[in-house]
Amino acid sequence: MNDEPETIATIADMRRIEARPYREQVTARNVYEMLCATARAHAARPAVSFQLKGDATARATTLSWEDLRAEVTRAANLLRSLGVGPGDRVACLLPNAPEAAVALLGAMTAGVAAPINPLLESEQISAILRETGAKALITLSPFVRTDISAKASYAVRYAPECRLVLEVDLGRHLGPPLSWVTPYLAPKRVSAGSARVLNLRAEMARMNPDRLDFAYDAGPDDPCACFHTGGTTGTPKVAQHLHRGALYNGWLVDRLLLRSGDAMLCPLPLFHVLAAYPMLMACVASGAHFVMPTPAGYRGEGVMDNFWKLVERWRINFVTTVPTAVAALMQRKVDADISSLRYAISGSAAMPPELFRRFEAETGVKLLEGYGQTETTCLISCNPPMGERRIGSVGLPFPYSQVSILKFAPDGSAIACETDEVGEICVASPGCIPGYLDEARNAGLFAAQGVVRTGDLGRLDADNYLWITGRAKDLIIRGGHNIDPGVIEDALMAHPSVAFVGAVGQPDAYAGELPCAYVELVQGASETPDALKSFAAEHVSERAARPAHVELVQELPKTAVGKIYKPDLRKRALERVYTAALAGKGVAATVRAVDDEKLGVVAEVEAPGADDTSIATALDAFTRPWRRAAD
Repeated sequence: MNDEPETIATIADMRRIEARPYREQVTARNVYEMLCATARAHAARPAVSFQLKGDATARATTLSWEDLRAEVTRAANLLRSLGVGPGDRVACLLPNAPEAAVALLGAMTAGVAAPINPLLESEQISAILRETGAKALITLSPFVRTDISAKASYAVRYAPECRLVLEVDLGRHLGPPLSWVTPYLAPKRVSAGSARVLNLRAEMARMNPDRLDFAYDAGPDDPCACFHTGGTTGTPKVAQHLHRGALYNGWLVDRLLLRSGDAMLCPLPLFHVLAAYPMLMACVASGAHFVMPTPAGYRGEGVMDNFWKLVERWRINFVTTVPTAVAALMQRKVDADISSLRYAISGSAAMPPELFRRFEAETGVKLLEGYGQTETTCLISCNPPMGERRIGSVGLPFPYSQVSILKFAPDGSAIACETDEVGEICVASPGCIPGYLDEARNAGLFAAQGVVRTGDLGRLDADNYLWITGRAKDLIIRGGHNIDPGVIEDALMAHPSVAFVGAVGQPDAYAGELPCAYVELVQGASETPDALKSFAAEHVSERAARPAHVELVQELPKTAVGKIYKPDLRKRALERVYTAALAGKGVAATVRAVDDEKLGVVAEVEAPGADDTSIATALDAFTRPWRRAAD
């Protein structure tokens, strides 16, 4: 671990680091080797802490770095003893807990870890088990106030290769009398069919904690994990991650941000790349302290109300967050000593400028916005902690990450964009994946060998700051969760009065985007928007994907081949939402969404008699920029 982080202020500082070959910078060959080195250097230091309840004085479980190394070694030995071999995938369907970290690292060592979002429905979980070919599933035993165990049991029935279930009991993190009562309150066990079900902790106790009982020589270019893309809806793609990508993420955050003895609060889930790689792996690289408040993180009961007190309790230096969490925190008073907190690192969605400024003003904590993707094992760029942070930008590309802005011709050939010219963001870095698990999905993933097409639109300014101006993809991002618009469209298309549907994201000051749907009715049909909204609520299983707004249109905008043209719908949604926000502040205005060469879609506001402050009060909470219409 560095006693002081590297001084990074400009792109020249990034290039200075790159002057030394990357393979000389990151010497560990695999994640387990890095873990063992850290355990030798910081054996007694806290590695992972967890509290089942959100109160700042709640009972906590802590593993030292030597404890974590021993537990991961036991887990890897157990998985190998049960038939998991190199390249075999082990699914991890777990909320946050020490066992989630142990399972992730142990599966990466014995085979290939495949984390799954436990908020998914059993059918989606089963589909991922089948796509990954997982031989084993690590999940919860029946526990109060969660249906994860039941969903896992249903899922493995339809995943024929997954014949082993290893269960984690969260009850051990409770003290008496709750630990006595909880087993009697747990839901009844659901049969997992023909799969063998074992208690993970009991089985691990029989294993050797001192060393791996099998020959192990995984290298940087060997697979360590498969992470599915997307959020809680749609059919996800499964990205293959290599040890070099995991090591790269950990090394970057250690090198650029961490000091000896730092503590990191991570209320984001370990099935998400932001938590698993730049956060957990940075602690594995450095020996920093990784703290998880409740299994559900930010959604855990009491976490938001006690957030600042949790920072004080654990003497936190870094917080991992997303814009929706920041917005919720700004509704709560800073009621604790947070002088230890240096940075809040935000990702997954754009931060509204006004929210950015308010957070820093009320907390005195630097906010660093960054950018990453599952397809790059997360990290791509970040605003420099010691340099200029440009609000609205996602900062400078990290060392050894080459970001280019390209325009693609119909034949797939690429043309490099000029400075400030908008095109598709493409990335080459040690974290870029070799492809999706399903090779059929790799079409269009790469601009060239090793260069990933992100699907996001953006530009690089004269100082190499990266600005995201839009998405080539149609996904709706609600609070960092990806929603497939097809789920909404398919549900509404089942209504007999509906001819066409276009679902897009409409701006929202809290969640970034909310799903909305524009509907063209069949000729002669009559239906109300409220009735269609209710129909969608009944037929879209995931609550987050249910449209917040349904609007009838005479005819949806379409391309020459009959495809619904969604950029027009997104502009229409922006105009409606911004006009309503202005009216709510007493500003009568006309809003027109226009394309800007540098900024993407911009709201042009015509508001005679209203000053800029009045307009800003209404619109600065949204991520899309605005400007006054020209006279």
